[in-house]
Amino acid sequence: MVKRENNSYHLPLRLGKLKDKGQVKIQQMAFMLIALTIFFVLVGLFVLGFNLSKIKGTANELENKNALFLASKLANSPEFSCGNSFGNNKLSCIDLDKVMALKENIEDYDRFWDVANIEIQKIYPVEEEIICTKGNYPNCNFIKLREKELSGVDLYNFVSLCHKEKQGENFYDKCEIGRLMVFYEKN
Repeated sequence: MVKRENNSYHLPLRLGKLKDKGQVKIQQMAFMLIALTIFFVLVGLFVLGFNLSKIKGTANELENKNALFLASKLANSPEFSCGNSFGNNKLSCIDLDKVMALKENIEDYDRFWDVANIEIQKIYPVEEEIICTKGNYPNCNFIKLREKELSGVDLYNFVSLCHKEKQGENFYDKCEIGRLMVFYEKN
């Protein structure tokens, strides 16, 4: 080291250049570490996003399967099923007389099935859509258990729709093809 006039010391020129090169190398290493960290964070976010979308797809698929299972289960539940009313015990058979009685007391079942709405529609024979009420039953083809407008997803299952009908003095069993639709709110 060389002493200057103002009693300050300075490093020789060669040692100062080495110090500057060392600082540059340290800065390069720091920037490289930061860039590497950012790269791995972005890769991690990409992988996480991909896995979350896969999980969301699986959840939607499971939700749809559960709704289809619920539609099948509803068709065979005591509130809907034909039971032994029409001869033998039929599967996926809905007693429309029971459903019309249920429609009058649907608020008692508001949270029972954990769905937004249940609708039943005759498929064949149908000329035009006529919503069922007490006054026009059984000359109708569409039963809404709740009268509010819905937004959500509907899934359905095909069922037999049966009711007792009078012809002259005798009653007979009339069965038609229909579908049971289950609506649930999309989360």
